This record gives sequence, C-alpha cells and structure tokens, in this order.
Amino acid sequence: MHVLLSFAASLDGFLDDASPNRLLLSNPADFDRVDAVRAECDAILVGAGTVRADDPRLLVRSAERRAARVARGLPPSPLRVVLGGAGGIDPGAAVLTVPGAETVVIEGRPEPRAVLAELERRGVRRLMVEGGSAVLAAFLAADLVDEIQLASAPFLIGDAVAPRAFGLPGAAVFPQSPSRRMILAESRALGDVQYSRYLVRRGHSDEELLRLTVELSRSCPPVLRAYSVGAIIAAPDGTVLSTGYSREPLYGLGDPSANHAEEVAIAKLGHDDPRLRTATIYSSLEPCSPRASRPVSCSDHILAAGIPRVVLAWREPALLAVCDGAERLRAAGVEVVEPEGFAAAVGEVNRVVLSQD
Repeated sequence: MHVLLSFAASLDGFLDDASPNRLLLSNPADFDRVDAVRAECDAILVGAGTVRADDPRLLVRSAERRAARVARGLPPSPLRVVLGGAGGIDPGAAVLTVPGAETVVIEGRPEPRAVLAELERRGVRRLMVEGGSAVLAAFLAADLVDEIQLASAPFLIGDAVAPRAFGLPGAAVFPQSPSRRMILAESRALGDVQYSRYLVRRGHSDEELLRLTVELSRSCPPVLRAYSVGAIIAAPDGTVLSTGYSREPLYGLGDPSANHAEEVAIAKLGHDDPRLRTATIYSSLEPCSPRASRPVSCSDHILAAGIPRVVLAWREPALLAVCDGAERLRAAGVEVVEPEGFAAAVGEVNRVVLSQD
C-alpha cells in the first residue's frame, strides 16, 4: 500500500493555533490540489481529534472528479477512515452523517500496521492520511510513510500549546534521517502557499528506484495525448544525482509542455557532468527514439551524456509513436535492464492516454 501524508502547516510547523476557531492555513488553489489528490486515492484517514475539531466531510468536492471516479467503477469519493481514539466521535459528525462515501471507524488506539492490514483487506492500495498531529507522527514513527505532501502557509504561529505537524518535539522517534534523504518530487507556488511533495526512499535497488520514478510521474501536468513519465539518475552507490518528470518547467529547455523526463534529469546536471559516465538512469517509460516531433530524442540525450546503464519500468506502447529506444541504446553498448511487475502501475498513471482510440 502507498501511504501519503497530506497537511498544511505554518512556516514554523504548526497545524493550527490555540484558539477555538479553525485556522485556514491553505487557499482555494491548494484546496483544489488536495481535492485532485483525494480523487486518486482509495481511502482518506484522519484521527478522532481532527473530526472533533474540524468536522470534515472527507469527500471529493469536484463533480467532474466524482464523475470520473464513477466512470472507472469506483464510488464517488474514497473510503473515509477515522481512528477512534480515547474520546470517540460525535454520532452526528459529518463523516458519519453526510452521504457520498462509506465510513469506517476503527476504535481505540490501534497500531498503524494493524490499520494498514485492515485497509488492505478492504482493497485499499493508496491511502491519504490527513491528520491530526498524533496520527501523522504515528505513521512516521512506524516507518510506513511513502510520501509527504506539504502546503506551507506564509505566516508564523509560535504558540507553544498549539498543535504541531508531528506532535511535540521528541515525542516520537522518526526513522527518517540525513542518511535517508527524501526525494523532492515537486515544488510550486499556489498563490501565497508553497506546495512541496517528497518521496520516501526505502533502499537502493533497481526496483525501489523504479517505484520512485512511477510516483514521480504523478507530478506531471496532465496532457491528453502525452505520457506522464518520471526519471531518476543515480550514482553507483545509490545517491540520487538528479530527477525529472514530463513537462517539468526547466530554464533553458524552452516550452515546458514539450519537456521529457529523461531530458530534464540530464539537463539539470549538464551533459558534461563526469558523474554521468558511471550513473544509471531510471525511467518509468522507455526512453523515446527520434521522431518528427523530437529529432533529438531522450535516447540521444542518454548516449550524448555517456550514461552506461538504463533501467526502465515499461516499454512505450505503439500508440502515439513507434519507439525503439531500448534497442538503440543496446546497439550503442548501453546496458538496458527491464524488471518485471511495473506495467500496471505505469498504465494506471497513464490511463487517460491509454484509453484513447
């Protein structure tokens, strides 16, 4: 199961102030972003304290997104999950009374791993954890978090009794450390809010880095007739040197709508960076070969940079163009590795493109 934490916090790390009134840290643009993320998840989880304080509905707001879920054979909104805690929740709470999604209340203070096991039995593959601070800290301390999505509000709270994003300092021991540096998958301004998305690494294997490229591809701005692709360049010891995703804005590459993932990742370093001569580039889709719209292809960029090893998650289907990138790379002496088991994940990210006639 993929577990993502999603929250908004002040610049000094608070989820709220100490007043009885709810503090809005986000803005309409970020609320819409969160709504889009909700629509891509199977379940949304909060603690009882969040229900008591904010009385959220935990539904997908956009009618268009709800309709798209229904068209895919899903309920209009994800499963709503509430961890009951010691105080329980009001029977009249919106998550229990407002229709639009099934709600599961898990009583007591269950361990996060037990919660995930229960949700997996219910078919949940992608879980969005929205708080509060104790719940966020519990999932982090159990090392069950795959992704963190953070909206930073442009002000400070500075109140010692206000709730912090991850509880009180020292309240939990987090396995994340400088030795397990996260990958910044995306960062952009949404009005006066800064949105950042981080991916958590769990090792250095080809399969783990490919998993991260698939998650990185979710940062791609959607385009009707273009694949969403993620790419990571790593040193032999597993150190991430660069990342890129399709249509990522990058100064010097011209129109961002035409940028390819591998091209962006290489351009961030420069073709002459000596580290590329011993690196591996990981891509969620086969590096493209020359075509009318792209005479200098991603496979050309890989060869020009002297990257000796390519690991790809899925061959490009012959839908938008014929691609022989893997064969071109192998013919030039590049080692091309194609682990199995990633086709479904890449296809799910690109389901709109693949559904076109």
